[in-house]
Amino acid sequence: MTDLNQLPTNLPVPEDDGAAAHLLGRSLPSLSLPAATGGMVPLAQLKGYVVIYCYPMTGRPDVPLPEGWNEIPGARGCTPQSCSFRDHYQELKALNAQVYGLSTQGSDYQREMVERLHLPFPVLSDDRHAFQQALNLPTFEAAGMLLLKRLTLVVQDGVIKAVHYPVFPSDSDPQWVMDCLKQLQA
Repeated sequence: MTDLNQLPTNLPVPEDDGAAAHLLGRSLPSLSLPAATGGMVPLAQLKGYVVIYCYPMTGRPDVPLPEGWNEIPGARGCTPQSCSFRDHYQELKALNAQVYGLSTQGSDYQREMVERLHLPFPVLSDDRHAFQQALNLPTFEAAGMLLLKRLTLVVQDGVIKAVHYPVFPSDSDPQWVMDCLKQLQA
């Protein structure tokens, strides 16, 4: 059984390969994605500050991670990242930011994580890769799946104002986001 809450100490550090450099200043695509808890979220219509943290894959405590998962730079850490956003959720709300998690897994699969981790924000499914393709988000393949590389978008009124890529360690992401929001709001 894998402890998804703990990051191994010897994880390879992802390098910035430039695959997210084109995102700054882009508008979110006019599409809606399903939330794990139900309903559709029209991303381009969201007003104010929006944080979208994209992650590769939700692990489950009773299911082994894909072979070699820990050796893929930036792959491991979805649970610590989500828990860190959960733990800093009130601070992010105080900065007038809406938070969304996003992966290419289906909503049924994501629902287990949302419930297990008690996430207070929506987690969106891009299982058809519409969001990924519209923004040309960086991906990698593992165990026959096309997965998003870990990155976070800070959006204001539908326009990407900041991009955190690569994100490492994954649980440091909310602090980066809060610092970014404070700078944008200054």
